[in-house]
Amino acid sequence: GDSVITVQLTEEDKVEDDVVFYLVFTGSTVQHCTSTRKINPGSLETISPGHDCCETVKVALCASREGHPVLVVAEESFQFVQDEAYDAAQFLATCAGNQQALNFTRFLDRSRPPAADVDFLDEKVALAFRHLKLPAEWNVLGADQSLSENIPRETLMHFAVRLGLLRLTWFLLQQPGGRGALSIHNNEGATPVSLALERGYQKLHQLLTE
Repeated sequence: GDSVITVQLTEEDKVEDDVVFYLVFTGSTVQHCTSTRKINPGSLETISPGHDCCETVKVALCASREGHPVLVVAEESFQFVQDEAYDAAQFLATCAGNQQALNFTRFLDRSRPPAADVDFLDEKVALAFRHLKLPAEWNVLGADQSLSENIPRETLMHFAVRLGLLRLTWFLLQQPGGRGALSIHNNEGATPVSLALERGYQKLHQLLTE
């Protein structure tokens, strides 16, 4: 999801201003409805919704006018594909609590990608995470809930904060185990909160302390 879709209208579809166009995406289990913005008399624009799986869906362009029935103007197919952000989100979700994997991700910190790349990564991975089918028992701290908060270990929250991923951190905070992760120290004695302060991520530090 989250890509720009442009719709070109035919001459007969260029109708009065009081007609509202919208797109309906119908997948195997989920249906989405998005509004459109008129760019010019012959073009509409919308943002594709995030979807729950990678598949080809049916898209219907609908026209609505007060006092008239909804009209299906055209139909087309649209394919949701698996990209690197989706792969990354799946990898991170399965790594929750896996110390070997979480320690491995720390090599990303040494490469320090440019700020623009970090912001793009943050936006795409957080979006993908929101649409993953996480198990009902999924937890930011992993499957082993018997571990004490006093046991030093890496968490997904450490990973997100270390790279300055604000959107992903916000998402994790709202998941089971998210707030508990804030007080866990890693092997260097750092909590996600102290990492944010140490790295100078002011917005992240404010988010984690508030």
